[in-house]
Amino acid sequence: MHVQKIQVMTGSIRRLLRRNAHSHVTNLLIKLRPADVSRIMLDLSDRDQRSVFSLLRQYDRSLAAETLKSFGPERGLDLLADLSTEEITKVLQELESDSAAVFISALPEETAEQVLEGMRREESAEVQGLLQYEEETAGRIMTPNVFCLHEKLSVNEAINTIQTAQDLEMVFYLYVVDDRKHLVGVVSLRQLLVVPPSTPLKKVMTTDVIAVGTDTDQEEVARQVALYDLLAIPVVDQENKLAGIITVDDVIDVIKEEATEDIFYLAGVEADDHVYTGPFTSVRKRLPWLVVNLATAMLAATIVALYEPTIARFSFLAVFLPVVAGLGGNSGTQTLTVIVRGLALGEVSWENSKSVLLKETVVGVSNGIAIGVLAGAVAYLWKGNYVLGVVLGGAIIINFLVAGLLGTLVPLFLKKMDIDPALASGIFVTTFTDAIGFLSFLGLATYMLQHLPVS
Repeated sequence: MHVQKIQVMTGSIRRLLRRNAHSHVTNLLIKLRPADVSRIMLDLSDRDQRSVFSLLRQYDRSLAAETLKSFGPERGLDLLADLSTEEITKVLQELESDSAAVFISALPEETAEQVLEGMRREESAEVQGLLQYEEETAGRIMTPNVFCLHEKLSVNEAINTIQTAQDLEMVFYLYVVDDRKHLVGVVSLRQLLVVPPSTPLKKVMTTDVIAVGTDTDQEEVARQVALYDLLAIPVVDQENKLAGIITVDDVIDVIKEEATEDIFYLAGVEADDHVYTGPFTSVRKRLPWLVVNLATAMLAATIVALYEPTIARFSFLAVFLPVVAGLGGNSGTQTLTVIVRGLALGEVSWENSKSVLLKETVVGVSNGIAIGVLAGAVAYLWKGNYVLGVVLGGAIIINFLVAGLLGTLVPLFLKKMDIDPALASGIFVTTFTDAIGFLSFLGLATYMLQHLPVS
């Protein structure tokens, strides 16, 4: 739905809610897709959001559940907060088991147990089966109820099985298993339609199946799907038994989640901090990172303090300190962004780290020379002293070199230690580029004092 239509619909629903015309609101909403309903609700006040969600639960619980899914667990839990355990259960069991598991895992432990007990036995068993896997793994996000075909079937029998099956999650890829449910092959729906009906599946299926394990990280799952242009990917356990399937829509959610998490981490913000988070909660989430940043920033301040006599004698040097620090920080952030993205996509590893480091060093030095010459020329024209230009230009070149090295090495070392490279790289890189920038600039200036005119 176009943005303009969403805005018009939002205004209409807001007016209807003020007039308590709940039946009209319901009639409008039940004709929409869940994603459009969630977009409309986001533009409403908290009170109106809860009113709309209450109406959806009364008249179309399935739409209410899918709308909740569109919100995601963080915002969705706010809508569930005022409901009884019984009402939460009724909504969540309308979702697919993998989506229900996301919300149930985020609920308080006692509430989650009560919800699982209240759900229908089959749905509860599937959700509990998913919850036994670690978060952010293939096992946690897969759909366990996967359609499969036995290898002994013929093409005609396979087609008949498909036609009589219900609630198929994915029929573009049909997975073939043996008597013990080991994954032995995959066949496309198109292949079944273009071969003689009597052909055994064994002769049609592809035995080289791209699959992931239940403990595979969800980022790796996303990489595999993107690399091989898949619409779905099967999940197998340690015995190569078919455990579930992950479809491309789930992969898109993973990519969105991981990208958002990395962007937030680079800025020192937790991934669950968003525009709808309460102000005090946001303060609690952001303040620790700012305290860490303050502690690391004191290193740069200490460097500057060592050269107080130089700055006191040549006060105009203070004018250029932000230039050195700002340019070095930006250069480091550029390198850091490229490396973190490369690590996330599997393009950067310890195996190719030498070539990556060499490339980023060359880029850093080249950019440093270009910017250093330009900045030095500006300093010379401004202050009329060529030595100042040399000092500033030299400091920028050194800082850009350091930025390229640290922007590459810091995330690589964090990855080696099984720490998310986006989590703390930004703080380390900016701190050290500031410190090295000040050290090189003020150090060069102090060394060349005899060439600088007294201000």
